[in-house]
Amino acid sequence: MIRTVFLLLLLNVFSYADTIFAEPAPSIMEPRQIIFSINRGDDETIHHVLSSANNVLKYYGPEKVHMRIVAYYHGLRALLKKEKDIAVRIDALQQYDVEFVACENTMKTKQIKKEELIDDVEIVTAGIVEITERVKEGWIYIVP
Repeated sequence: MIRTVFLLLLLNVFSYADTIFAEPAPSIMEPRQIIFSINRGDDETIHHVLSSANNVLKYYGPEKVHMRIVAYYHGLRALLKKEKDIAVRIDALQQYDVEFVACENTMKTKQIKKEELIDDVEIVTAGIVEITERVKEGWIYIVP
């Protein structure tokens, strides 16, 4: 009986081990470079990406992460000022230096003007090319 309890306790301890950082460990000088995309316009998808980004920031610490979130196709909805509940979450992430990027091709297709976007959103010609180039530079692309 005591042996069984001991084994269960030991198993429980090992099942909650912390993640071991790959080298070099994230630091202010060498932050993790992470890119997310939002390409669907439904609330669940948008909030899931924003929550995932927030979780990454909480785990590493905002000073150890350089993060970009690229919105294109229907996901561009996330960067519109008129989407108040989403805009509040984006503003909070921007306070931690998360960069938000809008696809100009999508803006043209959907006839969205720069003035309709949340403040401090960067516009790039093609969102998918932005992701491709960052991955080529060694950024980690996360698709929640």
